[in-house]
Amino acid sequence: MTPAPFTSALTAPLFGDAEAAEILSDQAFIAHMITVEAALARACAAVGLVRPADAEALCVTLAQARISPEQLGTGMASAGVPVPALVAELRKNCGAEGQALHWGATSQDIVDCAHVLQWCALADLLAGRLSALLDAMAALSAAQADTVMAGRTRSQIATPITLGLRIATWAQPLITLEAELPDLKTRLMRVQFGGSSGSGSAVGEKAGVLSMALAQELGLAPAPCWHLDRSGPQALGAWLVRLSASLGKLARDLSLAGRSEIGEIRAGTGGGSSTMPQKSNPVSAEAVISLAQYTTALQPLLAQAAMAQEERDGAAWALEWLALPQMGVAASAGLRHAHALITSLQADLARMAAHLDAGQGAVMAEAASFALARHMPRAEAGRVVKQALEAARNTGTSLAQVLREDDKFGALEDWTRCLAPESAQPAAEAMRARIWALRDGPDARDRRAAISRQKPESGD
Repeated sequence: MTPAPFTSALTAPLFGDAEAAEILSDQAFIAHMITVEAALARACAAVGLVRPADAEALCVTLAQARISPEQLGTGMASAGVPVPALVAELRKNCGAEGQALHWGATSQDIVDCAHVLQWCALADLLAGRLSALLDAMAALSAAQADTVMAGRTRSQIATPITLGLRIATWAQPLITLEAELPDLKTRLMRVQFGGSSGSGSAVGEKAGVLSMALAQELGLAPAPCWHLDRSGPQALGAWLVRLSASLGKLARDLSLAGRSEIGEIRAGTGGGSSTMPQKSNPVSAEAVISLAQYTTALQPLLAQAAMAQEERDGAAWALEWLALPQMGVAASAGLRHAHALITSLQADLARMAAHLDAGQGAVMAEAASFALARHMPRAEAGRVVKQALEAARNTGTSLAQVLREDDKFGALEDWTRCLAPESAQPAAEAMRARIWALRDGPDARDRRAAISRQKPESGD
């Protein structure tokens, strides 16, 4: 099996995501580091640390630079970071303007700023996909608002709900995640500049203004050095975990609902078996579950990156490189599969009705108890319903029929109407509407619009 499942020609079509992989690729990272070096040169010129002519000439040279990952690999292995090798390669094409290159910065400043640009691009990709998924879920939830089905708690049939409500509950944590994206991007879009030990000592009293100038050049927010404050990448990782887990819950429910003995919902293109012609395996749903489990398993690893030693810890810092890209690609792939599942979802109304009718009407036992509680103490109402259910099972009739024909209780309620599963639809619809109102209000629309306005500079 491959050590690179997200880029392997064999496994990437299932577990990978080409767009996310491109955003997080070596080549994109190198391009962002060069962008940061050019922005640093312009910022240094703006605050009088280097000659403007040198900075301008350097930016022209950097815009023409073409450096491959292979050129930096040996240097990465030697230094533990790619920046020394990158700077050495860039200097090969520089004349006098090379004096303005990498002025006052440390490798972590360049790497972290480049990663910020990557993280923001990834957040934009995820925002678009999450919005498209929620749009599809909202439409499907509305279309299935009257489709009554059995709700299940602790793997047992409980009370009637609607498919529209179930879809809304899948969407509820995703709505929250979408609403949090503007704040997440704000936390990510911070400039990194601290120099060797985080004090900016190489540029002295100009460290603060240089940091602000660099932030302006990159389209990021000014910030004190955050070499040791990893709350931004930690927040991104936590958001990715919650996204993946929410998608995994959706996929797990779809996998269960499609089981042969349940068969209430079909979604995705079923995968065949090598020996059993009747099989239609829930491959897409399984992939989402696997990706969610993988992403959540990486969170403890990422958390350890926050426990850096002293002013810089190469071991802790590197954990972000080992965890965040994989989490990002896995979450992106999960969204891709989830959208395909939702847009292909089909309900089997006959199977849903059959499960509601099974058990002699036990699915309406709660409704019967609360209806009787209008006429007697609640505990007594519960005992009456239990006895009626036992009688229904013994006679092969239904709970509604037993209560309707009972001399003492038959006239208390219209049991046929009261115990029809469809009577649960209004309550389910009210809850469904409340969930979607979280996304449909003007504040939520404003937050979604804000995401698209948060764009760092793309560079030269």
